[in-house]
Amino acid sequence: MRRFMILIPILMVGLLASLAACAGPEADGNQADGSQFDPRDLSGVWQLREGDRGLSPTVPPMTEEGEARLYANIPVRGRALSPPEPGGVLPELEEGEHRGRARAVMPAFSNDPMMQCNPQGFPRLLFDPELVEFVHLEDRFLQFFNWENRHREIWLDGREVPSDEDRVNLGLAWYGHSVGEWQEDTLLVQTFGLDDRGWIDVFGFPKSDEARFEERYRRIDADTIELQTTMYDPKYYTEPWVSDTKVFRREPPESYTFFGWSGLFSGLVDGICAPLDEVDDFNITVRDPAGTAQ
Repeated sequence: MRRFMILIPILMVGLLASLAACAGPEADGNQADGSQFDPRDLSGVWQLREGDRGLSPTVPPMTEEGEARLYANIPVRGRALSPPEPGGVLPELEEGEHRGRARAVMPAFSNDPMMQCNPQGFPRLLFDPELVEFVHLEDRFLQFFNWENRHREIWLDGREVPSDEDRVNLGLAWYGHSVGEWQEDTLLVQTFGLDDRGWIDVFGFPKSDEARFEERYRRIDADTIELQTTMYDPKYYTEPWVSDTKVFRREPPESYTFFGWSGLFSGLVDGICAPLDEVDDFNITVRDPAGTAQ
């Protein structure tokens, strides 16, 4: 009888431990190792899992200059023209669909900068569903993108948002100039001074050299970050463009451990678009002949 009474607490402890394990790390907001997650710690390897490949499907009204720039950009992504080449027939638009998202062509006819291995730029690379690693330093928040093997610096050292004068002095950049600050548990990032040759998204929507972006990152549980982005660009758009909510999920190390390299260690690897491979080889020998074949 005494042995049975001793056994009961042991069984209860085991049962509770099993239930906790089945509930998983998100049940109480804890991380996989059991520690409580810090909403101000965005470190880790993440992947975009939910959200549009652009800012959002709902596009604000554009200026005449903005529309001219939009239709000068010829995308590969989106619903295609018929036939899928310049001059093809526009498909019937769905309710609320913007024409800019329904005019895709074959790659050989596109002038997408990415097709020549130019940088995707900001914010387009942020909306690419490739792995990205977030790293916190004392004075910076870094984003390392697997595609392009690119890093982006967001300064947390108290510097001001770049002004118009700063933009002239610093020059334009594919990923702009970014500063961030914590507002409670939300990381607010402001970016200015962007190179207007980079498209906003795969659909070819443009941004001007006056565009300014605000990003708001919130880590809502151990494995989820939500992001909302707002663009202010009165040169091309008559209203601010507010994105849908982008959801990044934390990736376990086994998902980016490649072919057993370095045993149990993991890490991102090169994802560089090299002109030697893409432009001089694939485009000339495969893509362009296929696009012009009758």
